[in-house]
Amino acid sequence: MTRITVNNLYKDFKIYDRPQDRLAEIILRKPRHQVYHVLSDISFALPDGKSLGIIGDNGAGKSTLLKLLVGILQPTSGDIQLEGQVAALLELGAGFHPEFTGRRNIYLNAALLGVPDENIPEIENDIIEFSELDYFIDRPVKTYSSGMFVRLAFSIATMVRPDILVIDEALSVGDMAFQKKCVQRMNEFREQQKTMVFCSHSMFHVQELCDTAIWIDKGKIQEMGDSDKVVGHYEDYCNSKKVYHSIREDMPHEDDPESKGEEPKVQDCKINSLAVKSPEGVELTSLTPLDDVVLEMEVEVLADGIEGNFGFAFMKSAEEPVASFLTTDIDHIEKGPFHKGDKFTVSLTVKSLAMRVGDFYVLGGLADKSGLLWYETKFSKLLHINANKGVGPLLMQSEWKVNQL
Repeated sequence: MTRITVNNLYKDFKIYDRPQDRLAEIILRKPRHQVYHVLSDISFALPDGKSLGIIGDNGAGKSTLLKLLVGILQPTSGDIQLEGQVAALLELGAGFHPEFTGRRNIYLNAALLGVPDENIPEIENDIIEFSELDYFIDRPVKTYSSGMFVRLAFSIATMVRPDILVIDEALSVGDMAFQKKCVQRMNEFREQQKTMVFCSHSMFHVQELCDTAIWIDKGKIQEMGDSDKVVGHYEDYCNSKKVYHSIREDMPHEDDPESKGEEPKVQDCKINSLAVKSPEGVELTSLTPLDDVVLEMEVEVLADGIEGNFGFAFMKSAEEPVASFLTTDIDHIEKGPFHKGDKFTVSLTVKSLAMRVGDFYVLGGLADKSGLLWYETKFSKLLHINANKGVGPLLMQSEWKVNQL
């Protein structure tokens, strides 16, 4: 069964220089506007039980497409067909009456989503418990912070168990603990074979949560297909556009939360130290191509019952990974549960280092059980790769043979 079908979708907006031009256009019946083409010739179909990721630059038309899917906007031309109940989490506060309390907005939104009035009390307490609003549930939502908006909106949208769930980038404003609950809920949604459309700038989440991805560029579909493949091509495109003035300028100071534009967070575990060593245990400041290298971090657990994953990456800059290593698909690694106060080291041996020349950082990371939410990341000092003969950034271990015929 196909849950979402979109055929030849176009969306244009009329842009007026002055507000009064709208009235003049009606009276004089002469165009006083310019046409801005937001989406052009968008077509796709999403089967039941599948998840679709939508990626692209800011202004590409991603949010407009989501608004068209849920009926907030109407297309200029084209056709959209949805089968089943739809719930959406778009802009902060969308669908909420600012003067109503959170509790009254639960009834309002649930009714708009098609939940019968007699069934709403059955899910009311579950929504309040999941949102963790408690006392604030009886306060007007106009007094809510952005995080509280998201808590309530996500709780309502997922608790009514829709057939199709549409989510924009709104989850990015939530705190880590609530993001973890949201990811768990989204995974449950997928396990129930429900359909999901997810728009995000987090390429890792798109790869992990979505079967298919659409890359939208300037209002048109640049590529559509398997999420891993599409995300990879989009990352290549982004890297080709970016110009680095220097590696250090692009790096955050690891011990200065303000340099990252965020407040220090209460963590479930943390990285005490990160080191790059030789197999003999000698800490390295430069690396030699085709040598074995050991990446090691010391981890301290700050809460009971923590289960997690570990990761390392070689980074050209804070936003440009060269190679990454994760434990999400490795079963024999100890991942917990750990207890408060536990300390241990996590090490990874990289065989025959393939990088030929350049300067890199090593990134160490701690993620939750799903591998989707990161507790903490830590950068090493700048590491220099000793130059070796050859052309290109990589030097791969190889073996030649010449057989005379």
